[in-house]
Amino acid sequence: MREEILVNVTPREVRAALLENGVLQEVLIERASRRGLVSNIYKGRVSRVLPGMQAAFIDIGIERTAFLHASDIGRHPHKAEAGTEIETNIRDLVQEGDELLVQVLKDPLGTKGARLTTHITIPSRYIVMMPQSEGVGVSARIEDDDERERLRAAMESIIDVDSAPGFIVRTAAEGASTDALRADMLFLERLWEAIEEASARASATELVHEDLPLAVRVLRDLLGSETERVRIDSEPVHTRMKEFAERFMPQKSSIIDHYTGERPIFDLYGIEDEIERALERKVPLKSGGYLIFDQTEAMTTIDVNTGAYVGHRNLEETIFRTNLEAAVAIARQLRLRNLGGIIIIDFIDMVDEEHRRQVSQALAGRLAGDHAKTQVMAVSPLGLVEMTRKRSRESLEHVLCQACPSCEGRGYVKTPETVCYEIFREILRQHGQFEFQEVLVLARPDVIERLLDEESVSVAELEELTGSPIRLQSEGLYAPDQFDVVLM
Repeated sequence: MREEILVNVTPREVRAALLENGVLQEVLIERASRRGLVSNIYKGRVSRVLPGMQAAFIDIGIERTAFLHASDIGRHPHKAEAGTEIETNIRDLVQEGDELLVQVLKDPLGTKGARLTTHITIPSRYIVMMPQSEGVGVSARIEDDDERERLRAAMESIIDVDSAPGFIVRTAAEGASTDALRADMLFLERLWEAIEEASARASATELVHEDLPLAVRVLRDLLGSETERVRIDSEPVHTRMKEFAERFMPQKSSIIDHYTGERPIFDLYGIEDEIERALERKVPLKSGGYLIFDQTEAMTTIDVNTGAYVGHRNLEETIFRTNLEAAVAIARQLRLRNLGGIIIIDFIDMVDEEHRRQVSQALAGRLAGDHAKTQVMAVSPLGLVEMTRKRSRESLEHVLCQACPSCEGRGYVKTPETVCYEIFREILRQHGQFEFQEVLVLARPDVIERLLDEESVSVAELEELTGSPIRLQSEGLYAPDQFDVVLM
């Protein structure tokens, strides 16, 4: 697999795109007006404790108070004699007014505040330090058992297992030397010392440590052994990324290029068109089938349809091929749209058990390369596939879009026919309360056109009933279901 990373920089926005074999897989966006908070470390103050939810609200100096659950508070759980955990009351862990060091797990999403933890983690290129933990772990995505053991042994050889903090070896460390791991460990130890010193000096609600900017963060988090090129269209950002690479990943420094072409880099690779398509509800499949994505606050639902695809053999084979193609497309769209939380997929019903198994395997296999943690359940009795995808930041749609001002986020508007009948009811309501000589109706052109055509008889009957002429006026700037009835 061939990977490329593109970075587009404008004065107030930085965008990064990850391509695999020339196909866009992920888009990351960071704007100066609303930089993400994930991984930032704050000195927070407990503003409210909620025993009924086993959680606390923490003031970290942003608009909405953040949320800290008891399970995210760094404290070794009490163990019962039988080995089971005893539930700890949140009031035994924090009190209102307490100050504590917290890290952001999830950005504020919708009306919800940021999700926090006191289990601090500090990532570098190859390893992640966990100051409040112990031991060495290795990423489950490193599948070679020999390589996993080599990395574990290398880490244990350079740390004091009895007194050192915990470390997790990242996927990017596959093939890394012991010296490279040691350099990362020393860097993280120095960084943690600096964070502890800054925390001691900081006041409550103050930012103690901010994560790297997006352009540099993609090198740390996305650059892998299969990445062949990184292209940046800004010279200052290219210089900073090059310096970071030479310090932490010198073997990759040579693949970081400064793009100087006249054509915008995202246009050159067709990224802009892909982003536009990723905002649409309908996703066409090459076979003629299509997917429908509906994103709600509770969950995301995905409906698979055969569309124009009629197949070549029989109905079951047509359905199987459509579902198989849909599984591959869904895995890509989840990454591209950055959809998280609960996801329900309604594949077309399959009779053959082997077909259901293959479709589930295809979906899970494609999701294996996703940087976000996913969990896929077996096909339910209703023929649905339930899954979750870890959500730490807003989806692409929520970053780039807002609710429609006409329908206020409902996703639909009233028909001209419905608006006409509402106008009739409003005129009758006014007729029962006030006296008037004439009625002026202002509405959208399609509503006025219907009143003059299909509903003209109803308008005439209403004029006769009220004893007043009804004048119609078209207003092109009105919302589809907006109208005014003016008494004269």
